[in-house]
Amino acid sequence: MANDAPTYLHLQDISEYGSDARRGNLLSIQPFMMPADYASVNRFYAKLDDTLDVAYRRGWLNEKTIVAFPEYIGTWLVATGESVHIYEAEDIQNAMRTLVLGHPLSFAFSLAKTATSTRAKDRIKAALFHMKAKHMAEIYHSVFSKLAQKYTATIVAGSIILPSPDIVDGALEINAGELYNVSVVYKPDGSAYEDVVRKAFPIEDELPFTARASVAELPVFDTPAGRLGVLICADSWYPAAYAVMKAKQADVVVVPSYLSPDGVWEQPWRGYDGAPPPTDVDPDDADQITEGEAWLKYALAGRLARTEIKHGINVFLRGDLWGLGSEGHTIIVRGATVIEAKHVTGAAIVNCWL
Repeated sequence: MANDAPTYLHLQDISEYGSDARRGNLLSIQPFMMPADYASVNRFYAKLDDTLDVAYRRGWLNEKTIVAFPEYIGTWLVATGESVHIYEAEDIQNAMRTLVLGHPLSFAFSLAKTATSTRAKDRIKAALFHMKAKHMAEIYHSVFSKLAQKYTATIVAGSIILPSPDIVDGALEINAGELYNVSVVYKPDGSAYEDVVRKAFPIEDELPFTARASVAELPVFDTPAGRLGVLICADSWYPAAYAVMKAKQADVVVVPSYLSPDGVWEQPWRGYDGAPPPTDVDPDDADQITEGEAWLKYALAGRLARTEIKHGINVFLRGDLWGLGSEGHTIIVRGATVIEAKHVTGAAIVNCWL
């Protein structure tokens, strides 16, 4: 680990795999996020910028770099610009309650609107995300666009929950309708690719307020490092998603993920979550293998090798966010080889040369 990295980054691992063959690289950014990092757009930008600067000073950012941020990195922008009491809340329930009480009229309007315009069962969460959606989208787009342009790299901007977003003239815009867990990919010039990645297999915790997308519509992007596919977390557990990636001739697959609570990596795997298991899943594995072993067997590490796609990377969000906990570590696929980065509780930067 570099001694010159800012201490507030909580960096515990900086690793490099392979050597520079001028074909580009995958850069996994596993940040350690805290509620205060979402207090303002400047705080959010500074956390991510300082992390990327560590990689930049090692020569890991160039026009053929694909930077991978984790799932939900943008979701907690729902708390940006709010009362300090939200960032000091001990758990997510108290944080949500404080957010609602801080905007009684706006929340009531959003609650009434979502009741008629969406199929969400969890109307409270749906109303909160709809209420803050425009502000969230503006911050998410401005920060990741600026970072992509500053470091002249392709950025997979983790994920964020937004209502039916689109890309219009290179910028992210929201619409009326259902909430989706989505990711946007930014070009080295700071503009967004025209397709938004929508999660096709939401898990049980997401289904009450987010919608399923069509797996057939998962996009693939032409980048300076090759054709890039993005599978948001649980999507990487389903063969149908890889069939789309293969059919659309992806060269690289990036998987932004979030896993909780703390310690679950070594606990018994509870089986598929949110949708029926594929036919190739051994039903005896549930409660017999660990969560971590299941990720290696049934997600990117176990499934990419069955395709002709040579490179993939799975990045996880770590942090201390309202008592939710976090788990996971970067997993790299290079042909038939699977590489697990160090399992650290803090932040990590992992570079893999293509």
